[in-house]
Amino acid sequence: MSDPSAVSARPDFTLPLAARQAEARSRVDVADIAVRLFQAQGYEATSTAQIAAAAGVSRSTFFRQFRSKDDVIFADHDELLEQITDYFTARHDDPWLAVCEAATLVFARFQERLEIVRVRDLVVRQTSVLRDRETVMVSRYEKTFAAYLRLQLPGVDPVLAIQFAAAVTATHNYALRRMIRATKSTELLDSAGLAAQLHAVRQRFAPTGAHRASAPASELLVAVFPASTLPADVARAIENRHRSAAS
Repeated sequence: MSDPSAVSARPDFTLPLAARQAEARSRVDVADIAVRLFQAQGYEATSTAQIAAAAGVSRSTFFRQFRSKDDVIFADHDELLEQITDYFTARHDDPWLAVCEAATLVFARFQERLEIVRVRDLVVRQTSVLRDRETVMVSRYEKTFAAYLRLQLPGVDPVLAIQFAAAVTATHNYALRRMIRATKSTELLDSAGLAAQLHAVRQRFAPTGAHRASAPASELLVAVFPASTLPADVARAIENRHRSAAS
């Protein structure tokens, strides 16, 4: 005899293709549909049942993906935070730079989804509960960045790690808001432009010498002179030594 449980475990290919595809919708797909519903009829007026129906998923599937309606709109942030965590598991010679690169990756993702991100921005600005949730989401990025720095640089001042994470996040969010709300293409900042701005943040916050932490010892030049040595003689000696090392 066949095992009934084994049969029931197989995919039900008797279901219409559209139904099977609907069950496989990603959280971000459902969230994008929800955002457009919120725009069309208002956040408060939209129910989870309406979102599930519009997305073509069952209510049970919806609640497997989201705890509540409040969780829907920032689904792509959840996905991005997971990607950042994975990115940080790889080895990076400069943790300060890795944080900047992670922020740039987030920006590039939103740039790819600019149309729906603009719709969400309008919905969030019109809904106080979503503005509060957005603030919480921003803090998750800051905490993720700061935690990574403290893990990779055990001797770093915790305050400095927090300040750097906040500065990177704020710079990213400023550039993102400009992109979302720009009325002219000339106002748009691309990933390269954001990377340049984040480089300036890194230069300002990262400790002196952090950017060359991985440089081999042969690239370092240490000079010791008597206190009575004239500044011009010090400069000349260092210049000569630097030239000889480069030749």
